[in-house]
Amino acid sequence: RGANAHDFIMRLSDGYDTHVGERGTKLSGGERQRISIARAILDNPRILILDEATSAVDTESEVAIQTALDRLMLGRTTLAIAHRLSTVKNADKLVVMEQGRIVEEGTHDELITLEDGLYKRLVEMQTKLGSEEAE
Repeated sequence: RGANAHDFIMRLSDGYDTHVGERGTKLSGGERQRISIARAILDNPRILILDEATSAVDTESEVAIQTALDRLMLGRTTLAIAHRLSTVKNADKLVVMEQGRIVEEGTHDELITLEDGLYKRLVEMQTKLGSEEAE
């Protein structure tokens, strides 16, 4: 339940006993992501590494995945690699890289105030793209 996976699992033909194919091929991208989060919750690692955890999922799945990730990240060190900046907005520290170099460090609130900052520019671009897609 912590991974927001229980409800969709119960809708599968055989619930938790459903065969989902090799590497989850019969599941959507968002469903596979939530299963991965559920496995991480059960494993309970001290350090969590997330690589594009919400890539290639629809907005509804992204919200469910982000909610589950927020719970999973509590009380543990997490390294999150993300291009969707909304997914790392609440991090204690952001490291912005460009061409393999660290160009900015700080919290979202700190980085968003940098006048010519890369992070600020990227957030503005993603916000604009998101509002255009909603139209």
